[in-house]
Amino acid sequence: MREPYESGRLLEAELAATPLEQFARWFADAVAAELTEPNAMILATSGADGVPSARSVLLKSVDARGFIFYTNLQSRKGRALADNPKASVVFPWYPLSRQVIVIGDVESVSRDEARAYFSSRPYASRLGAWASAQSTVIASRDVLKARYAELASVFPDTGSPDDVPLPDAWGGFLIRPVSVEFWQGRPSRLHDRLRFSRVSTDSMMDDAAAWTLERLSP
Repeated sequence: MREPYESGRLLEAELAATPLEQFARWFADAVAAELTEPNAMILATSGADGVPSARSVLLKSVDARGFIFYTNLQSRKGRALADNPKASVVFPWYPLSRQVIVIGDVESVSRDEARAYFSSRPYASRLGAWASAQSTVIASRDVLKARYAELASVFPDTGSPDDVPLPDAWGGFLIRPVSVEFWQGRPSRLHDRLRFSRVSTDSMMDDAAAWTLERLSP
């Protein structure tokens, strides 16, 4: 079940000067290759008990600060990040024989930023955020459907982005990277692994002077 990795290379001379620019290049390649949900990333967290958990979530934006996603704040990942605000994400772009591996500190985005994104979502998705107490046990799917129908009468679809308000228990998280690794599969298991490491706690992803570059053994 092993596939040969012969689709590319990653050399220091060809790397962008910053992790933000390099991520933008590879993300554009993933979009151009028409990968299914190129913004999907595996998010790994651990709570106060130290037990790790992982799941697939969608990257919603990336900028000089870092990587942003949104979720129910009372979900398993929301509670874990409240207890231990550190995380790792992996972008698994298998058809391109590429991965991007991010490790970072996590903080909540502002309510204004969360509200602006929430308002951009389709009506049904906004209502679904209210209907689901994410990660809690429910008796059946009928419970969820009944809750959704009830909320549809409370917040009818008016065509306005404000017809469903931002739930108190819903928001966003910003992962501020301490390292960003770009992994390119190569033949004979001699993969290319180039890692940007943050120099200081206030480093931004678009500042070349704020990062050191290292090649890792595969």
